Amino acid sequence: MNFEEKLQKAIDRGTDRRDEQTDQVKSAALSEDELKRLHSKHRLELSEHIEQCTTKLVNHFPGFQSETIYGDRGWGVAISRDDFNLNKSGQRDNSYSRLEVTIRPFATYHVVDLAGKGTIRNKEVFNRNHFEKIQDIELTTFREMIDVWVLEFAELYAANST
Repeated sequence: MNFEEKLQKAIDRGTDRRDEQTDQVKSAALSEDELKRLHSKHRLELSEHIEQCTTKLVNHFPGFQSETIYGDRGWGVAISRDDFNLNKSGQRDNSYSRLEVTIRPFATYHVVDLAGKGTIRNKEVFNRNHFEKIQDIELTTFREMIDVWVLEFAELYAANST
């Protein structure tokens, strides 16, 4: 085999390698789109569960205002309440309570990220995250986590209300 033939084979191998890399990039892009689609599907289902749980909580504690969250912060629901009481010296005492549960937006980490933050009477009682890879997600685990966080908030709020 002379140099010209060897040179041509090297060029062919390089071209084949470039084509293979292009195919890998295309398949990665397709899988990225598929991951976004799955994340969106899970987000919709879980945000509906969040809304159902927080609506039931609001029904038991009148005075809470519900706010749908969507966009950069994620998708979910926040409920909040401003209370004021008169303390023993007759001064006004303001307190703020809030529960926010959201599914965070799709990110490069390819996870479904559930975030929850609870504040009762101006004191943060929890700030949590639970996440799993999109392709390995167990929706039952996420639903149970949402239930636990809402129930914990309800119990703590009931214990601290006057």
